[in-house]
Amino acid sequence: MEELKQLYQIFDWIYRFRGRLATVGVALLAVSLAGHVIFGANGMVAYEQKRAEHRALQNELQRLQVENERLQQQIQALRSDPKAIEREAREQLRYARPGEVVFTVPQPPDNPPPASMSADKR
Repeated sequence: MEELKQLYQIFDWIYRFRGRLATVGVALLAVSLAGHVIFGANGMVAYEQKRAEHRALQNELQRLQVENERLQQQIQALRSDPKAIEREAREQLRYARPGEVVFTVPQPPDNPPPASMSADKR
């Protein structure tokens, strides 16, 4: 009998506070849903990252298209313009006209040799 009385008290308490319980439940659901919308797998944070990546790829694509156009013009010039052919031959093959002197400056080494230890001790 005592157990039944306690059960009725619990149901009575739930019945009296059902509005508050419903409000808390809806609030928890709303917070959970907002968290999912903002931080979920396809949420706002991921969306912003994808937009930034899209902008970076668009910029890269535009840069590559400009470079491609420049290379296409260079190819066309090498096919039809004797001056362009001569310029490339002079630059890449170091060709010279009769009477010209070509000076070649040596490139610095990629990794300079380390200084000797005896020079550091002085």
